[in-house]
Amino acid sequence: MVDLASLRDPVVIAAFAGWNDAAEAATGAVDHLIEEWDAELVTAIDPEEYYDFQVTRPTVGFDADGVRRLTWPTTRIFVARPTDTDRDILLIRGIEPNMRWRSFSQELLALVDESNAQLVVVLGALLADSPHTRPIPVSASSSDPELTAAWSLEPSTYEGPTGITGVFADQCGTLGVPAVSIWSAIPHYIAGTPCPKASLALLGKIEELLDLPIPEGDLPELARAWQRGADELSEEDPEVAEYVATLEEQRDTADLPEATGDAIAAEFERYLRRRNNNHPES
Repeated sequence: MVDLASLRDPVVIAAFAGWNDAAEAATGAVDHLIEEWDAELVTAIDPEEYYDFQVTRPTVGFDADGVRRLTWPTTRIFVARPTDTDRDILLIRGIEPNMRWRSFSQELLALVDESNAQLVVVLGALLADSPHTRPIPVSASSSDPELTAAWSLEPSTYEGPTGITGVFADQCGTLGVPAVSIWSAIPHYIAGTPCPKASLALLGKIEELLDLPIPEGDLPELARAWQRGADELSEEDPEVAEYVATLEEQRDTADLPEATGDAIAAEFERYLRRRNNNHPES
């Protein structure tokens, strides 16, 4: 059993399948971290109180030994101990519950409290008018004024319906733990399949904000394969191609003020950090 109280300066990274997870970008990012960091399963939330099994159904299948097993929908908590950083990571990979969101959040917050984590990062993905031919837009915001000022984040100004990501991030305030929400914008016209390009963009933002080296593994190749598929879709449908061209023009015009010397320098520093991590002997 993992002793959460013994974790090294832990940070929490959470993602939930469902309304908050367009093209599985957010959960895909956490799944990648679980795999690349060989994260250890700590516990799972008892799903009986939180899921309507007629809406979020259990699944049946075979495990690695060929044994037929029933898997219940739930939220699992993992601990990762990356070797190239001096902090541990508490990973929450779940499914948006169908009921009792406050109680659900309280269960997760009890684990956050036990770990003495001082930061929670909640990932999300939404559908947007974004061209697939450009970098996936990623935004980071927080309701915590100190965190917003320290990291030059966007103030949280959204008004409207929210999902479990919004509820969980809000509940973190009851513990006095600052939370930052990182969202990627998925091209809405090609959102029917998982988008590794967006997962990669979310992880890039985490790496930038936390100065946390993240192994990319095969995610860049998966992102390129996704890109090729999206290009083929656009090439085969003149209406889609015309629409994409319109989005490209809008995006390029909007992005012009962002091409500052500071932005370019920050991106170059990130590239150098990753290069040094991948080639420590150089």
